[in-house]
Amino acid sequence: MTLVDTEHKDGAIWLYLNRPARHNALTQSLLDELFTAIKLAEAKKPTALVLSARGRSFSTGGDIAGFLDHTGSQDRLLSYADQLVGALHDVILSLLAFPSPVLAAVNGPVTGGSTGLVLAADMVALSNTAFIQPYYSEVGFAPDGGWTAMLPEKIGTAKALEIQYLNSRLSAEDAQRFGLAAHVCAPSNVEPKITEWVTGMSHRFAQTHVATRQNVWDEPRLQLVKERLDREKARFLDLIARPETLAGMQEFTKQSA
Repeated sequence: MTLVDTEHKDGAIWLYLNRPARHNALTQSLLDELFTAIKLAEAKKPTALVLSARGRSFSTGGDIAGFLDHTGSQDRLLSYADQLVGALHDVILSLLAFPSPVLAAVNGPVTGGSTGLVLAADMVALSNTAFIQPYYSEVGFAPDGGWTAMLPEKIGTAKALEIQYLNSRLSAEDAQRFGLAAHVCAPSNVEPKITEWVTGMSHRFAQTHVATRQNVWDEPRLQLVKERLDREKARFLDLIARPETLAGMQEFTKQSA
């Protein structure tokens, strides 16, 4: 079974996270497949690239069970975390550098680092059953996936800090109010709304979309985001191997069982 499904629809390329039994939690294999799929899609120059997911959740971030599986030694855990967070950040940067518009069809909850996949999208259609929540302070992790590298620029520093300090849950309506989603609708209408957007784009000059995206995500801005993501990863690695973080992961896993 592939962990990322690719479908071609009306000139757009859709990438579906396909680990529904684990709520599309991120693993190295899934992120590697996603990165490869993005690069293959880039060569085809689609009208748009659309991110979506199978099952009830969009993605619940890094799989904590995966971290716990690597806690036998500090070096092993640090190596795993370094590769996983690095792979996530590579995916986010590849989305930001994608030449065509990037859309997200968010069918359900988005937590932890997976939020970066939504932050990297230009336009987001969000199910009214979805929510966005950090959870880092519940486990002891440092934020990754753009929670500090990208979110403050989108919604303001004060609100971004408040959400993370209090582990606030943003409803779909909250996400739209803060500008993180362009449209909120019933789950069954999420993909049709994306299709409507793609159809509208296909009737216009693709070269304009390319120029627009390249202007917005020019090299200096991409480099700034990369530096911020690198700092996120460094602080993530600083906290991941601490005893209190291990205890936090174990407790969180018990509560989620």
